[in-house]
Order: sequence, then C-alpha cells, then structure tokens
Amino acid sequence: MTNNLVGMNRRGLMKTLAAGMGSALQGFGQGAPQSRLVPWMYMIYPLESWLTDYARILDAWAHGGVRGIVIGPLRFWDGTPSFDFTYRRAGAVIQTFEPDPAVYRRFDVDPPQGVRRDPAKEKQLQGLLDNIAKRGWEIMMFGPGHYGRARAGSPDPTGARALAAGVEDTLRAFPQAAGVIIDGAGEHHYELAFHHGGELLEIRDHQRAAYQRLGFDVPRIERGIEHLRRRLHSLTPSLVRFHTPGGMLGGLSLFDVNEDVLYWLRIRQETTLSNLRAIREQWAKLSRKAKLGTIPRSAAWSVLTSQDYQKTHSFFDYIYPKHYYWHRGFDGMYGTVARWVETLHKWNPSLTEEDCFGVVKVLFGLELPGVRTLSDMEMGFPDEFFDKVVFSETKRALEATGDPEKVIAWVSTGRNPHAGDPMPARDLYRILTASHRAGLKKFIFHPDVNLGAAEWKVISKLCGKEWVEDPDGYWPADTPKPGTWNGGRTPPRR
Repeated sequence: MTNNLVGMNRRGLMKTLAAGMGSALQGFGQGAPQSRLVPWMYMIYPLESWLTDYARILDAWAHGGVRGIVIGPLRFWDGTPSFDFTYRRAGAVIQTFEPDPAVYRRFDVDPPQGVRRDPAKEKQLQGLLDNIAKRGWEIMMFGPGHYGRARAGSPDPTGARALAAGVEDTLRAFPQAAGVIIDGAGEHHYELAFHHGGELLEIRDHQRAAYQRLGFDVPRIERGIEHLRRRLHSLTPSLVRFHTPGGMLGGLSLFDVNEDVLYWLRIRQETTLSNLRAIREQWAKLSRKAKLGTIPRSAAWSVLTSQDYQKTHSFFDYIYPKHYYWHRGFDGMYGTVARWVETLHKWNPSLTEEDCFGVVKVLFGLELPGVRTLSDMEMGFPDEFFDKVVFSETKRALEATGDPEKVIAWVSTGRNPHAGDPMPARDLYRILTASHRAGLKKFIFHPDVNLGAAEWKVISKLCGKEWVEDPDGYWPADTPKPGTWNGGRTPPRR
C-alpha cells in the first residue's frame, strides 16, 4: 500500500479513500449516484387541500428537493371535499375560472355553459400558483379547466379543437403554468377481463364511430376480435408448453394470429396516431408556447394500449410513464397480470396457473421474479422485481424517447385513487432507486390523496435534505402527528 501512495498529496488521498468508502456503502440512502433524482409533486384533488398553509408546505418540499408541480383536476368542491373509489368526484362541480368566449370562437367551438364559480377559492388558487412560480418550479396542469363544445355544422370528431380551446383558456387564466397534461392520451383497453369499465375484446361506440370516420373496415375488425377470442378460449397445455419458449414466431402460432387480428391491432394504433396528430395540429395554434404531456401505461403494456412510445413520444414534450405496480385495484402491473392469468385459467381449465403466466410472458414480455402461481403474488415484491422489472420498464421508456429530460416517471404506491393494495415505503424506495440506476432523472410522486410521513422520509432523503420529524414543523398530512393519541394531555415539565 505504501508504494501506491508515493507522490500522492493529502487531498488526493482523501478523495481516494472517500471514493472507496462511497462504493462500499450499502443500504437505505447510501451509495446513491452523485446526481440526485429530482422530484415533482402531484397536488391531486381536492384542490382545497392545498389552498391554505401552502407556503410552509412548499418550503418543506423545497428542502426535500422538489422542483416541479402538477395540479388538478381543476375543479373546486361543492361542500365538504370527499373521496370515493368510484372515481366520479361527484362534488367537484365548481370551476376554477370564468371562461373567455372569444377563445372558443377562435377555435370554432362554443364556450362551456352553466359555469359555477367560487371567487374566494379562485384567489387562493392564484396565490398558491404565484408562490410556486416564484420558486422557479415548473407547473403543469392536470387537464384543462374547461373544454369547448362542438358547434352545429362545424364537426370536431376527435375533440381536438374543443381540447385546444380549453387549454388556451386555461393558460390565459393561469399564466404561471408551462402546459397541460392529458392522462392516457390515445389509450385503448388492455384488460382481458371486463375491468375498469371495459375490456380488450370489444369495440366501444366511440371507437366504432372513429373507425368508420377514418374509413376502416369495421366488419373485418370484428372478425379479428372474434378470431382471437375463440383462440384464447381454446388453449391447451400442449400448445402453451410448446410455443411459449418459441419467441415471436412461437407467439404468433400460440395465438393463431391471422390477417384480421393483425388488421385490428394495426387499426387501434392508427386511430391513436390520427387523434394525436389532430391534437398536435391544434396545439400549434395556441397563442403562446405550451408544453403537452401525457401519462401512458408502462412500457410493457404500451403496444397493446396503442401508446407505443416509439411511435407516440414525438407528439409530446413530456412522457410520464405510469410506474404503477400494485396488486388489485386498477392500473397496477401485478393486478393486471393476475386478472389475465385468472381469466385465461377460467377460459381454459386444463391450463395450470404457471401455464397462464407463460402466456402472459409471451404476450407482454413480463416475467415476474418469484411468481409461478397467483398465491405467490400475495407475498409482496421481492428485490429482484425492482432490479429487473422496474429497471427494465424505466430503461425502455428512456431508450424509446432518447431524451432523459423528456421522461418523468409517474410514481404511485397508495390505495387512492386506484384502489390497489398499498405498497410500503420500502417499495417506494426500491422503485426510485431502480429507476435512477436505469437513468431516470426526474419523477413525480402521486400521493394517496395526500402525502404520508414514510413516503416523504424516503423522498426527502434520496432527493434533498432529509425531513426532520418535528410535530411543530412541517408534517405530511396523511400521517397523524404523534400527539394525536395523547387524549388531550400535554407532557409534564422535565
């Protein structure tokens, strides 16, 4: 060792020792890359949660590294804000600003009618946005505050003009915002079972109208759907076990994909691209430059949803891939895989659950570490899941866009509003660190309606200055303060 240190000064020695120690450290918050993840926060409904005491909240978030905000949907509550899992937001009926009819006329649509307002809350919302903007943080709105209405004799079949008019009006009312996010733009259903209001093997009325408008052969699409449906009801152990290791060609044989099935899949993609082109065409007519974002399903699902990142990312300034992995509920990876397996097993009782997982692997490329049966999914997420699946899903998004500044993972682990099994803070930590190793630079945290203490502890330690649990200082709203259960007593003098 002495020979290696000859000629090295004290500063060089300290750098060498520090580098060695850094690479050796393991465990929570240690050994992280020098460039930290940058978090954004989603200020989800009800907006009333954020309209008071926001300076203190934002100060605490700033110390934890937060540098961006998404806020919305842009509605106030009539009465006491509440939440239910139907996703209806039934009380959110008061608009956040008065629409400007001239904006809608310019896009050849009619303005919204029956607008209800709350001037006091509007003033509070403007104060909140001003405070965020003064910090230099980027603000994106979760959808526009209004939409235009189709005008008689002036068709707007994709709704692109109605959307653009609403966006123009929203950015007029909220100049602090950089742009607007459209949740799941162009998405087609990808659940085999009827779930979350739809299923894969169907044509909804609005889709049929779009296919007819674009000149597609609807009877052929129906034949393709029916052909695949019959095949998915007639799988055998022999077919599955022979073809699942066979790569793409084995998959084509396993699902007996014919020209009609391929036509249906192609039409889903073409319809999405047609809609996105229409949106982008109208976006170019906005009076000021505005960013457009979308929140697509994870890379594994993106081809079936017709949100293929390779084909769609160029329409957007930001892609927010849904890092949703929970079991049950809707939109979570474990839950969707489980429903595919359950449905395939119900349709083909001769298959084992392991066979059904093999079918899912052929279709989506997903292999869940340590999972061979449905009961294995109740045991939580092994470390290998994050190291392999989460890492891969993040890497694929980054590779598809070729721009790490464009990809901001949309991360959620809680029950609300997706009704899934809650994932603990350790899983959040593993999602973030695996994504960071894959090259992710930014993420947005989607709280369980509100932020919890364990989640904020993880985020702040990874991304900024670690939060100090001071009940008299900032405290995440979703975790009761320690004094809550003291029965009103205060501590004695010490």
